[in-house]
Amino acid sequence: MSDASDDFDDFDQGSEFDFDDESFGGSDYGDNEGFEEVKPESTKLKAYEVEQEVLSTADIQQRQDAQISQVAGILGLSRESVMVLLLHFKWNNDRLLEQYTEDPEGVLKKAGISADDDSHRKEYKIQPIDGFVCDICCEDRQDLETFALECDHRFCFDCYKQYVTQKIMDEGESRNIQCPGDSCSLVVNNEAIQLIVDDRVYKRYLTLLNRTFVQDHEHLRWCPAPNCEYAIKCDDVSTKDLKTVVPTVQCACGHRFCFGCGLPDHQPCICILVKKWIKKCEDDSETANWISANTKECPKCMATIEKNGGCNHMTCRKCKYEFCWICIGSWAEHGTSWYNCSRYDEKSGVEARDNQAKSRASLERYLHYYNRYANHEQSAKLDKDLYLRTEKKMTQLQSTSGMSWIEVQYLAQASAVLQQCRQTLKWTYAFAFYLEQNNQTHLFEDNQKDLEMAVEQLSELFEKPIQELAGLKVTVMDKTAYVNNRRQILLEDTAKGLHDGRWRYQVEIK
Repeated sequence: MSDASDDFDDFDQGSEFDFDDESFGGSDYGDNEGFEEVKPESTKLKAYEVEQEVLSTADIQQRQDAQISQVAGILGLSRESVMVLLLHFKWNNDRLLEQYTEDPEGVLKKAGISADDDSHRKEYKIQPIDGFVCDICCEDRQDLETFALECDHRFCFDCYKQYVTQKIMDEGESRNIQCPGDSCSLVVNNEAIQLIVDDRVYKRYLTLLNRTFVQDHEHLRWCPAPNCEYAIKCDDVSTKDLKTVVPTVQCACGHRFCFGCGLPDHQPCICILVKKWIKKCEDDSETANWISANTKECPKCMATIEKNGGCNHMTCRKCKYEFCWICIGSWAEHGTSWYNCSRYDEKSGVEARDNQAKSRASLERYLHYYNRYANHEQSAKLDKDLYLRTEKKMTQLQSTSGMSWIEVQYLAQASAVLQQCRQTLKWTYAFAFYLEQNNQTHLFEDNQKDLEMAVEQLSELFEKPIQELAGLKVTVMDKTAYVNNRRQILLEDTAKGLHDGRWRYQVEIK
């Protein structure tokens, strides 16, 4: 991405633009003093939107601290012990409180906490012990510094530090770093780790703690964008909801992705169908065209067969059925006609050819949707390349037309809309592939067609020469607004259909 101008940084987000559907409309509302508060239309969530909150590392740490304090207040234990308990129970308060109430000593033991940890707590110290010999390195110097937890499994400080550091840095462990003593399940808690390791290692430990906190919460997910440290909170979506909603969220870094599966934005296609489609494309797309041109299916078991000789007498390797390559009929009905098929109309041949036609029709149907899916994927990449040149085009337009930098921002917005709509159109074909053909599907395809036509028209406008673009500003802005509106209409109708159960699929949705 070009960074020649600081003014353009707001748009430098690759294919994930900080683009708001409300950029082209919305209403301003004044104060409603004396009346019941009414939520403005511009702030209401659309049917395809979900409530979300972006959390920074500091926000995540604050939530951890609040949860630890809450549970510590209820159980009357130290924060260190509660933190170990919450890590053991994967930050599930309800499960922890329920089991602790029934068997407090048993829970503490399973979690790796000394039963007298809080009642007879001693301060952790790094200290030399007279006559001590380390069981790991066998060092016995008189001034040898040592360390031990409540279990009194004492080792030299260097060995203890190396052990904990290796657990954190090499193994990525933060949830269950146990005492290095034989058969000891006591957990090295946060206080001990902070005392033992260097600042760099402790910082890594806190990062790992944040990861476990997010991963263990159903309504939290890390942004999958490279080098992004934000997490998204989405309380309204659970695993069971993914059949009826596509929970697309947008991170503060600009990346749009599905909260349900973590893949890039795939509205309007639900996660289950997305996974099926991706697997099917990986299995089929590379060979589908070749299969269509060079193979046939066995009329008995439907295994795909390639002819590797001139003889028309074929024997399926899978089921051993013998048939004719030309008419697909049983070879038993062909007599001695090894190289010439003259029995086109026998019953078995007609049935086999019908099955063959159905198989080919299924393949052609798949190719129809896949080619259009792949076309929009490729177009999106080309539009992205076009966007990379947008800054230069905006600069040229600014110098040739006398417009200000603010006035030429409509090109950046048009480019953002193009990429977002290409992404949507791409997944409409995957969604349509699995839909049963009915009136609802026809309405969906009409919305799909309208959006596709509008996108192509905007794309043509965007590629006009610089000298023409100045005079087309209003046209480009109007078309951008129209394209964005068509996308919203398609997503709104599809989302309502998912919620109302209007869509019927050709595959089982589990």
